Amino acid sequence: MTHKKHYSRLTTENRLKLIKGLLNSIYSDDDSANAYEKTIALINKYKQKVESTPYYLTKKDIILITYGDQVFHSGETALSTLFSFLNEYVRDIINTVHILPFYPHSSDDGFSIVNYKGVCPLKGSWKDIANIKKNHRIMFDGVINHMSQLSRWFNCYLADTPAFDDFFINVDPSTDLSEVVRPRTSPLLTEFVDEDGKIRNIWTTFGSDQVDLNYANYKVLLKVLDVLLFYIEKGASLIRLDAIAYIWKELGTPCVHLPKTHELIQLMREVMHAVAPEVIIITETNVPHGENISYFGAGNDEAQMVYNFALPPLLAFSVLKSNTEKLTKWAEELALPGEGVCFFNFTASHDGIGVRAVNGILDEKEINFLVSTSIEHGGYASYRAIGDEDKSPYELNCSYIDLLTHPEEDDNLRVKRMILSQAVVLAMPGVPGIYFHSLVGSRNYHEAVRKTRINRSVNRDKLNYDNLKELLEEEGSLQKILFKRYKQLLSIRISEEAFNPFGKYEFLDLGSKVFAVKRYAGDDTESILALFNFTGESAEIVLPEEYTGHLVDIITHTKIDSRDLTLEPYQIVWLKKHKDS
Repeated sequence: MTHKKHYSRLTTENRLKLIKGLLNSIYSDDDSANAYEKTIALINKYKQKVESTPYYLTKKDIILITYGDQVFHSGETALSTLFSFLNEYVRDIINTVHILPFYPHSSDDGFSIVNYKGVCPLKGSWKDIANIKKNHRIMFDGVINHMSQLSRWFNCYLADTPAFDDFFINVDPSTDLSEVVRPRTSPLLTEFVDEDGKIRNIWTTFGSDQVDLNYANYKVLLKVLDVLLFYIEKGASLIRLDAIAYIWKELGTPCVHLPKTHELIQLMREVMHAVAPEVIIITETNVPHGENISYFGAGNDEAQMVYNFALPPLLAFSVLKSNTEKLTKWAEELALPGEGVCFFNFTASHDGIGVRAVNGILDEKEINFLVSTSIEHGGYASYRAIGDEDKSPYELNCSYIDLLTHPEEDDNLRVKRMILSQAVVLAMPGVPGIYFHSLVGSRNYHEAVRKTRINRSVNRDKLNYDNLKELLEEEGSLQKILFKRYKQLLSIRISEEAFNPFGKYEFLDLGSKVFAVKRYAGDDTESILALFNFTGESAEIVLPEEYTGHLVDIITHTKIDSRDLTLEPYQIVWLKKHKDS
C-alpha cells in the first residue's frame, strides 16, 4: 500500500503566497520584497535543473547514518569504498544513506564547513555521490546554523566586503547574554581580529571554529536557500537541518525555538518543495522532548521527520535497569500533530547519546546513573553550560553496544542486549536510523579521544575496509553474529506492511519486564505485536484477549496457540495476527 501523506497538497499559487507571507513576517517590507523576488528567481533556476520524481515513505525505508570516509581502502576514494560496502553488504535491506557532511571542512568531523558546495577531496567527488545515488537515496546535511571561520564567507565578512556585511553576528561583549540557552560549555562569543586590527566578538554557539550565520540579514537566507536547492540538484532526497533550533537570535531571549526559527523552517520547506515536493525535511534538535516535537509544526508545515531524541537514553536506561516502566509510560504518550509526519528513530549517531531529551522523563538521579554507567563502561560524558558557573549533562559519549554492557561481561550478553535495543527501533512507529558502528558492532575507540581530546571521537572510528570484511566474515566474531541477526530483522521489517512509518500503532503495558508495541497494516487487515523482554530472566505474560487463535512469531516462524507466553531472557517476538484469525 502506498502512503502519500507526507506530500504537500499546496498549489503553486498558494505556495508562492505562503512564501511571500512568511518573508513579510520575518523581514521588513523592503527586505521581504527583495527577498521574495530573488527567492522566486532561485526556484525558477533550480526547477530547470531538477527532475522531480514522486517518492513516498514506506515500510522499506531504512536510513544508514555514516561518514563519507567511514570505510577506507588503499588506492580509491573513501566515498567509492563506501559505495562498495553499501552494494556488497546492505543493498538489499537498506535503501537510504545519510552521508554525514562530506563538504570541505576545518573541524568537528565535517560540521564546520568551509565550502557548502564542494566535496572534501580526501573523501572523493560529486561523481562518487552520484554513484551512491544510483542504488540508494541520500540524506544531505544542511549545516546552516554556522560555518567554519576559514570559510570564504567569513573571511569576506572580516575583510568588510560589502556583499558580506552583517553575515555574522558581532556582539558587544558587555551585553547581558545570561538568558541564552547553551548547548556547550565553551564561550558564546569568540574574538576575531582582522588584518586592520579591528576586533569583532562573533556569536559561536558550538565553538570557536563554528561562526553563526546572521539570518536577520535576508541575504544570508538567500545564500542558504541556494545551497539547499543545490543539494537537491545533486541528488538529496532528504535534507537534515542540523542544530536548527538555534538559528534565529534575539538579544534578551533564550535564542532557541524562537517564532522566527519556525517561520524560517516553514519558508525553507516551501521553497524546497516548490522545486521538488518529494524532498523530506528532518530537523535535528537535541532538546527536551516536548520542545523537540514542536518542529513538526502543525503537522503539514515544518519537518516531516523529527529525531526521536528521547528514545536512545530511555532504551539504555530500561536495559540497564531491567525495567520498562519509564519507557512504556513515555511511549504511551507519544503523539503526532498530523498524518504527514513521523519520528526518525535511532539509538546512536555520530554525536553522543543526548540526555537533554529525557529531562522531565527521567529525574536527576536517573540521568546521573546513565552518566556514571557511560564512564564505568569506558565512555565519557559531555556537559552544557547553565549560567556562568553551573553545568548539566548534555550527552553520553560511548558506543551504544558498550553503554549497554560492562566491558567485563561476555559478548553473548552484549549481542543480546544490543540486538534487543535495535529491534525496538525497527518496531517503533516512524523511520529507523542505524548508525554504521551500531550495525557492525564497533566498540569504544579510546585512541581517537587521546589524539583529538574530543569525547565524541570515541564513537567516530574510521575503519579499514579489508579489516572490517574479515571481522564480518569471521565465524564466531561479535561483528558477524551481530550483523547477521541485524540483517535478519531488517529483512523481516521491510517485508511487513504493518511497519509502514505512517501506520497506526499503540503501546501495551504488559508488566515492567516487557516492552510491547502493536503495529497495524494500512488497511487494518493484519497487525504485528512486537514484544521485548528487557531482562536477563524469563518473563511470563498474558497476551490481550484478542490474541486467540493462530499467531506466528515472524522471527522464528513459531506458531503460538496460547495467550500465556514465556519470553526468554532478552527475547524478541514479533507476533503476526491476521484480521480473520
